[in-house]
Amino acid sequence: MNTPDQSRRIILGVAASDAHAVANQLIAHDLRALGYDVVNLGTCTPIEEFARAAETHPETLAVLIGSVIGHVHEDLRELKSAQRAGRITCPVVVGGNLSVGAAKSADSLERLRQLGVDYILSDLDELPALLVEIARLRSLPVRSAW
Repeated sequence: MNTPDQSRRIILGVAASDAHAVANQLIAHDLRALGYDVVNLGTCTPIEEFARAAETHPETLAVLIGSVIGHVHEDLRELKSAQRAGRITCPVVVGGNLSVGAAKSADSLERLRQLGVDYILSDLDELPALLVEIARLRSLPVRSAW
């Protein structure tokens, strides 16, 4: 097992209207096994809590927000405000079931970007490579994928 690296801090949580905890815990476990320092805010996490955690940990590599119930647009309505205020300055990654129903429209994904989401994951297997890319773009040493 790798030692947590504070320059690889990840803030992880599940969107405010979502109480699904299993995937959140598995993601936290896998990221820790890769040596990331995970601040896991758990389920039903409002943007205010993500903002407070990002302020407490300004070296955070990324904020990861999951949702499986399809109401993430409403849950993220305060994200842009937190970013404009400088409370969340790192990239925001969102993944899970991001709309009600099986169909994902381009309009729905564009709305997420307009809300302040930097990266949208369609598959959890994309997360390790995405974190490597975020680290590279931020000129930080990179970790290999799991």
